[in-house]
Amino acid sequence: TDVAREAAHLVLLDDNFATIVSAVGAGRRIYDNIRKFVRYAVTCNAAEVWTLLLAPLIGLPIPLLPIQLLWINLVTDGLPGLALAAEPAEGDLMQRPPRPPAESIFAHGLWQHVAWVGLLMAGVTLATQAWTYHHGSGHWQTMTFTVLALSQMGHVLAIRSERTSLLRMGIGSNPLLLTAVGLTVVLQLGTIYLPGAAAVFKTQPLTAEELLTCGLLSTVVFFAVESEKWLIRSGLLYRGRAERARLNGL
Repeated sequence: TDVAREAAHLVLLDDNFATIVSAVGAGRRIYDNIRKFVRYAVTCNAAEVWTLLLAPLIGLPIPLLPIQLLWINLVTDGLPGLALAAEPAEGDLMQRPPRPPAESIFAHGLWQHVAWVGLLMAGVTLATQAWTYHHGSGHWQTMTFTVLALSQMGHVLAIRSERTSLLRMGIGSNPLLLTAVGLTVVLQLGTIYLPGAAAVFKTQPLTAEELLTCGLLSTVVFFAVESEKWLIRSGLLYRGRAERARLNGL
C-alpha cells in the first residue's frame, strides 16, 4: 500500500462514488469560472488598449486620462471580475465530455471572443468620442469614460455563461456579481457627480439626456454577446473537435 501511494500521481482518500462525482463537478465549476474571469479581464483590457491606440490614428485626441484608465482597471475591471468566482455551476456541467488535459484555456472560441468583443467595445467608445467631440460637447471625455466603464458591466453580465442567455439563468442567480455591478455603477456615477471626485478624475456632470445616451450605447456589447451565445447554441459558432466529429459521423 505504501509503495503504491508513493508511485501514484493521485491518491483517493475517499473512494465513495458520490464524493468523486462532487469533486469532479467542483473542479469543472472552478475551471469554468477561471475561463469567465480570463474572458472578462482580457477582453476589457483589449478594449482599453484598442481605444487608446486607435483614437490618435483616426484624428481624435487621447480619450482617457491616466487617472481614468487606472480607475477602470482597478474598480470597473476588479470588482465584477472577482465576483465571477462565485458564479454557480451551470446546469449542463456534468453532461459535458471530459476536457483534454492539454487543451488551451483559450479554446472553444475564447480567443475569438476576446478579439471581436474587444474591438466592438473600443468601437462603441470611439464612436461616442467622435460624435460628442465633433459636435463641440465639452463633456465628450466624461461620456467616453462612462460608456467604456458601463460597457464592461454589460459584458460581465452577458458572459456568466458561454451558451445560456442571462434571462434563462436569472439575473439574480449570482447575488455577489449583481452587487458588484451595482456598486461599480454607483461608484462610476460618483466620479461624475460628486464634486471632490469630479475634481480628481477631471469629469463634468452629465445632463440626464447625456447619461441616458451613455446607458443606451453601453448596452450594445451586452446584446452583441447575447447574440453570439445564440449562434453558439444554434451550432453556428465555435464547434469543438468532439462536436465536429459527432456531426461528421451522422
